[in-house]
Formats: sequence, C-alpha cells, structure tokens
Amino acid sequence: MWEGYEMPDKILTIGQMARRSGLPISTLHFYERRGLIASQRDDANRRVYRRETLRRVTVIKVAQRAGVTLAEIERALSHLPTDTVPNTADWERLSTIWHDDLTARIETLTALRDKMAICIGCGCLSVDRCALANPEDRLGKEGPGARYIGG
Repeated sequence: MWEGYEMPDKILTIGQMARRSGLPISTLHFYERRGLIASQRDDANRRVYRRETLRRVTVIKVAQRAGVTLAEIERALSHLPTDTVPNTADWERLSTIWHDDLTARIETLTALRDKMAICIGCGCLSVDRCALANPEDRLGKEGPGARYIGG
C-alpha cells in the first residue's frame, strides 16, 4: 500500500471511483492500462486508488471534452509527479502544455462558425472560392489537378 495511505478515507475503491467520476469501471481499467492512472491492491486484493487520482480522472475527462487526444493527455500527465500529490504549479504547467493548441482550435472553430452561414447560404460548393473548403485558394496555388481538401 502507498505510504501514508493506509487510512480508509484516503483511498477509493474502484466502485467509489466510478461513482465519483461518473465513468464506468471499464473506462478506469482502460485508463490504468494506458498508464494515465494507477491503483494498488488492498489487503482484500481489491483495486484501490489514492483519493487524488480522482483529480487526474477529472483532468482527463475535461481534456477529452476539449478535443485533446489520449496520446496528448498521456504525454502531459507524464510530466506530473507520481510519488507525490501534484500541486498548483504542477497543474498550471500541465495547462500551459495545451494552451496554444486549444487557442488555435478555438480560433479555427470560431472562423468555421462565422463562415458556415455564408457557405450554406451560398450553396456554390466552389473549390475555387469556398472560404471553408479552400481558404485563400491555397490548393489552387499548388497547381492544377486533384488535391486533398481538408483541415
């Protein structure tokens, strides 16, 4: 067992973790296999988590809702200490890792939202002029012929 965590109020069983996090047990098992969270076994061989693991799970859930991939979450969480409880500075460092990427996503989505009505209303589907499918005709600058049209 973790040193200093023998007290029952400092640990959560997998069922308690699932209820508190709102995630199915299978998701917690998946996170554990990916190395995103860690558990130990108690004296009855039950899987138990340190209470602060709930914060990690919350960070994972929020990051996924923001579109951060599990691979990116894995990389970011690898910068957090595993032998101590992450402090405010640790969490701030984690958020700065995603800041620029999330800002760029927000800008892209805002532009898409603002141009969507024009595009749908226009109905032209022009590869030459469409500000959504071909911003600033960047594909035309690559020369004639078929081109990948995407983000």
